[in-house]
Amino acid sequence: MNCNPILVEVLRGDVLESFHRGVVCIVDQDEKLRYSAGDIEQVCYPRSALKFFQQIPLLTSGAADALGLSEEEIAITCGSHNGEDMHVKAVDSILRKAGLDRSALKCGAQYPTHRKTANALLVAGQKPEAIHNNCSGKHAGFLAYCVFRGWDTVDYINPQHPLQLEIRKLVSAFHKYPEAKLHTALDGCSAPIFSIPVYNQALGYMYLAKFAKEDSELGKACKRLIDAAGAYPMMIAGTGRYCSDLMAQSGSRIIGKTGAEGIYSLAFTEEVMGACIKVDDGKMLPQYNVAQKLVRQSGILSEAQLTPLDAYEESAITNFNKFETGTLRVNPEILSTPWL
Repeated sequence: MNCNPILVEVLRGDVLESFHRGVVCIVDQDEKLRYSAGDIEQVCYPRSALKFFQQIPLLTSGAADALGLSEEEIAITCGSHNGEDMHVKAVDSILRKAGLDRSALKCGAQYPTHRKTANALLVAGQKPEAIHNNCSGKHAGFLAYCVFRGWDTVDYINPQHPLQLEIRKLVSAFHKYPEAKLHTALDGCSAPIFSIPVYNQALGYMYLAKFAKEDSELGKACKRLIDAAGAYPMMIAGTGRYCSDLMAQSGSRIIGKTGAEGIYSLAFTEEVMGACIKVDDGKMLPQYNVAQKLVRQSGILSEAQLTPLDAYEESAITNFNKFETGTLRVNPEILSTPWL
């Protein structure tokens, strides 16, 4: 069996101590490859990178407007947030507008991934709730749509629920992948998730950008999701997170979204291109290293915009004494030349 190439290297001194293999795929609006490394037909789950597609029915149906959701609230439905106060406030607001409360969320309790917020809960003697789950915005969007449709809100994460069946068809269409080939599993938040090859995951983000240029209900929904994420990047992730830091610099020009188990997907909205990265060992940090080199090689951002993001591409490794022991970097052979 052929191995995928090394995407990210971990050097101790000048010796390669460990590494992360994986796949990179970039496609243009004609579905043609602009760059690839590794097995782009490798099947995996997009995980949270699927969230933009999962929220399209909320907009195409008119539910978001009927319930009076703000653009900031629309953004968090696509986010994998830190559980910071701003995130909890936004999710609470969506639920309130839908006539629901936190008990309706079926994503499971999770301590906030933002350390200071998690520590504050501990100090206060409070336990985490489902609203602190990084996927609570997505679930609030699901619930809002179900309320608008008059559908059951108790069983909304059931793969056979009409909401999830609608999402499944939409996912198949965007990714140009037959619905019959989609394997359904449960995500970390218990919502259904579908298996898709890396190449088709890149196609999905390209079509997100492509449809956003069309004057149709679907196109308007895609554009609105893209614009909301670009305008409110902190709702997509939060403090100290790559997705938010990237879009704070790029706005809606580049949409980036992480997924668990080493997935990172990007849409280049003006160029109408899509990309997907999959790190084979499922580690999360390497996906950001590769994504940032990909962003740099695109030439879209200025040096001033790239500088705050440099540490995501390559960084020094230090020990407990703060002595520099090595470097975490993208394999120089990966994305070695501009692809745009």
